[in-house]
Amino acid sequence: MTSTAVGVEIVPSFVQDAWWTPEGEVAGTDVRDASTGAVIAKVSTEGLDLAAVVEHGRTVGQAGLGKLTFHQRALKLKELAQYLNGRREALYELSHRTGATKIDNLIDVDGGIGVLFTFGSKGRRELPNAQVIVDGPAERLAKDGSFVGEHIYTRIPGVAVQINAFNFPIWGMLEKFAPAFIAGVPTIVKPATPTGYVAAAAVKFIIESNILPAGSLQLVSGSARDLLDHLDYRDAVSFTGSAGTANMLKAHPNVARGGVRFTSEADSLNAAILGPDAVPGTPEFDAFVKSLVTEMTAKAGQKCTSIRRAIVPRAVVDDVVAAVGARINERVVVGDPRAEGVTMGALASLEQLADVRAAVQSMLDAGGELAYGTLDSPQAKQADGAVGVVEDGAFMSPLLLTWADADADAVHSLEAFGPVSSVIGYEDLDDAVRLAAKGAGSLVATVATNDPAVAQQLVTGIAAHHGRVLVLNREDAKTSTGHGSPVPHLIHGGPGRAGGGEELGGIRSVLHHMQRTAIQGSPNMLTAVTGVWHTGADQNFGDVHPFRKSLYELKIGDAFRSELRQVTLKDITAFANETGDTFYAHTNQEAAAANPFFPGIVAHGYLLLSWAAGLFVSPEPGPVLANYGLDDARFITPVAAGDSIRVTITAKKITPRETDEYGEVAWDTVLTNQNDEIVATYDVLTLVAK
Repeated sequence: MTSTAVGVEIVPSFVQDAWWTPEGEVAGTDVRDASTGAVIAKVSTEGLDLAAVVEHGRTVGQAGLGKLTFHQRALKLKELAQYLNGRREALYELSHRTGATKIDNLIDVDGGIGVLFTFGSKGRRELPNAQVIVDGPAERLAKDGSFVGEHIYTRIPGVAVQINAFNFPIWGMLEKFAPAFIAGVPTIVKPATPTGYVAAAAVKFIIESNILPAGSLQLVSGSARDLLDHLDYRDAVSFTGSAGTANMLKAHPNVARGGVRFTSEADSLNAAILGPDAVPGTPEFDAFVKSLVTEMTAKAGQKCTSIRRAIVPRAVVDDVVAAVGARINERVVVGDPRAEGVTMGALASLEQLADVRAAVQSMLDAGGELAYGTLDSPQAKQADGAVGVVEDGAFMSPLLLTWADADADAVHSLEAFGPVSSVIGYEDLDDAVRLAAKGAGSLVATVATNDPAVAQQLVTGIAAHHGRVLVLNREDAKTSTGHGSPVPHLIHGGPGRAGGGEELGGIRSVLHHMQRTAIQGSPNMLTAVTGVWHTGADQNFGDVHPFRKSLYELKIGDAFRSELRQVTLKDITAFANETGDTFYAHTNQEAAAANPFFPGIVAHGYLLLSWAAGLFVSPEPGPVLANYGLDDARFITPVAAGDSIRVTITAKKITPRETDEYGEVAWDTVLTNQNDEIVATYDVLTLVAK
């Protein structure tokens, strides 16, 4: 083991908008290069005032983020992603010290930056340019419409404490930070010690960019044992790590009784199931083997989503083992990631290596058999090109185990968090589902089959035990993001042993950092709170047609009501003939009258919508640039020949675009007949110049 280096720098924390390290000489914790064992840094938070860190986030961070809308925060994430994109090489170089290969860096560094890009886009496309999110339609609570209720989301008033694992120092940080930032909640990052220096380097670039508001991101590099002591119901904790640590944190009084929001993503014994149709020689068999080897060796198997249990038909266990061994022999080169040709690096630390070896030995003692690989130190390629056993490096051979007893407790309860997987045989599909469920809750499972019936039975059988299921076949084998790659658009998490939490999932993860509240009041008051016009609220029928107003002149509640237009049988017949829509309700008096919904021949719904556009449109060039659709169209009262219709439109929702000279306006649109009965309702969507 390389001795402690003299004069090694301490990884700094970034707190209260300044870089911080302990004063004077401190012992600290050594951080070593995973491949060489050389001490490269120390970690210590001795003397750090964590209560002040939390308070800074709650005050300065909340104030700065509170000045921005969802769209403005999303644009800052896009800008930050672009800035970090130009600094990837520096992060790659540093990350090699953790044992990460070039491919591993694409997952961690590029993947983390990709999360920022994704949320920067989704935040602008799927959220209002506001600070309140309306959840669902309003509920009418009084017959006359004077009292209504609905649900809204507003940001929590505290901080988001994000405790991350050692395996993904960049992606793990940014996938938690991005949705919290969109929601408007300040982040306190606590990275794991072995790789926290990489996270600190990324934070350094983020701070240098000067893109984020003050207080919106803080970094604690080192121990934060009393951090939860300073949190309360205003705050949220998002944890990634071992189930044991997650359970300890859940038991903290401020979590158990104090109302701190707590979500965890813990270790899990993820499964991949090979369908009975996916025999050797099929594309599904080949894709399964490729996926299994990838998950065993990417990040040296140090992924919470890695395949730990390959559940295959009993008759092909030997075929799977042979194919996996052949692919490893052909493609996997263990060594220092800085050496040319290396495809699998070291584990993150010697402590991690010892833990993985001990877990494997326990599995062997419990009935597992080593079908591929060795527990001895492997031949590893070094940065200088030399090949040999390196005692100071945390290198390990990929290991594949088999089990005579598919129900052995150890294979379903022990996780070796490294390049280790087990192959177990099943009898039939029900048995495969049962074995997958013995993992007691997992983050992800793969089903490899080209048989739709097999896919249906396996997926519905295991879905409730998993947070994500990948169906792998010949159609998506080349385009699939893979078993072990969470994507920002879909949730990452799982039930039971996997922690019971959810991260990512697009806007769902933003809402995790917000409080859903039921609000009740008059339409005018709910309009004021939400910025969205509610039926029954005041309308402004001014002298100027609302379509003549620019986006900045237009106000919520600006409205227009047309004159009546009469519908004739000649109009209905002409529309039917012109469009080819000769449905009997529009063409056959006797058949239409026999229909319980119609009084006889009635006008087409789309004829009424077309006429409505003619009734409310202001035809001359003006601020309204385009109509780009309708939402929630409903036909309520049929319109017969001789009836008349009029339309009322009201500016319901105004969404300026931050980067364009126009924005979106949704118009509440109501068609009524001569008796003021509602004929149809919908929202007209337009683009309006600023």
